[in-house]
Amino acid sequence: MAFAGIDFGTSNSTVGLADADGARLIALEGDQVTLPSAVFFPDEGAPVFGRAAMAAYLEGEEGRLMRGLKSTLGSGLVQERTAVGGRAVAFRDILQRFIAHLRQGLDAAQPGLTQAVFGRPVHFVDDDPAGDAAAQAVLEEIARACGFREVEFQFEPVAAALDYEQRLSAEEIVLVFDIGGGTSDISVLRLSPDRARAADRAADILANGGIRVGGTDFDRLLSLAEVMPHLGYLSTTRGGQGTMPRHYWQDLATWHRINTLYTPRIAADIKALWQEADHPERLARMRHVLAHRHGHALAMQVEGAKIALSGDDAARLSLSTLTGGPNPVARRDRFEAAVAAPVARIRTLIDDTVAAAGLTPDRIATAFLTGGSSQMPLLRATLAAALPAARLATGDMLGSVGTGLAMDARRRFG
Repeated sequence: MAFAGIDFGTSNSTVGLADADGARLIALEGDQVTLPSAVFFPDEGAPVFGRAAMAAYLEGEEGRLMRGLKSTLGSGLVQERTAVGGRAVAFRDILQRFIAHLRQGLDAAQPGLTQAVFGRPVHFVDDDPAGDAAAQAVLEEIARACGFREVEFQFEPVAAALDYEQRLSAEEIVLVFDIGGGTSDISVLRLSPDRARAADRAADILANGGIRVGGTDFDRLLSLAEVMPHLGYLSTTRGGQGTMPRHYWQDLATWHRINTLYTPRIAADIKALWQEADHPERLARMRHVLAHRHGHALAMQVEGAKIALSGDDAARLSLSTLTGGPNPVARRDRFEAAVAAPVARIRTLIDDTVAAAGLTPDRIATAFLTGGSSQMPLLRATLAAALPAARLATGDMLGSVGTGLAMDARRRFG
């Protein structure tokens, strides 16, 4: 008998299957077990998902690309409608289409499963229990609409811990740090080969914590620091008497807000600002980006630079074909300065979660990192400073959660 775990992520999604022999991720796009959480609605024809969605957009096919969909959960946006193919479609319906696509992949690998454990961040919404519960409720309703009759949830860092536990030979107290596209989540757990066989693991979860800070926030801040000034962000107007309003550029730097800028009203606003700008050539680039709907392509360049800066001191952004402007060089030191505030929040989260577990930092034997942004040197240095006695361990950056969710489904439903 097989059991399913579904990790619907802000940037990437996976589906895990577990049986008596172990757990694995299933292929969702060709032979790839990860599926970028993206959907492209062509002007004609059915929507496409994942890498195919981004390829359709980048190849210039007419239509609308949407990424960062999970970020709408926990916000009022999930109940709103947006224009897709000439009609208004609710964001929750778009989420449902994507999860239904994950369900199709599951059915291809293991038909007929009606039970699943879905991953969720520790907090969909910071400091708002009612909003957090509402976000999970929406996700559960969508899962049931996709044919799952029994739906359970597990914190994503706990799921990653269940995967990590399989490689242990002795008991450890482990802090799992899962930094995904939309959230940073931490769990402190007591893990061991013997404990892994227990039916109820509640007593082994010593503390959980999370904040709504993730990889897309780092993308946004890098974009605002290194890209948006070339498009007029923070530029002066009327001979230095005024400054450009910030919200247009902030939306352009935010994955799930980009499409809101493609309206005649916004185009008219930017044209009016261009007429007042002290540097009209910068506003001309902004107008070009919006007119040609290059916002997501711009964001992909920023995301690529962010990833490159995990290994390099500098990365060039290829923007000239998208903006008509220069190809700037992003430097790691400037990037780290730009993200200093959210990283400080993550450091506080680490300290608070360890304290909530009733432990001092020296009691943490291992810090296990997972999630797409966990390779950032600044984050690893922050974790090492907070837990100086802990060994830093990594696993499958994008797959640990999905595998662990499948293992949790086997425990719950088996």
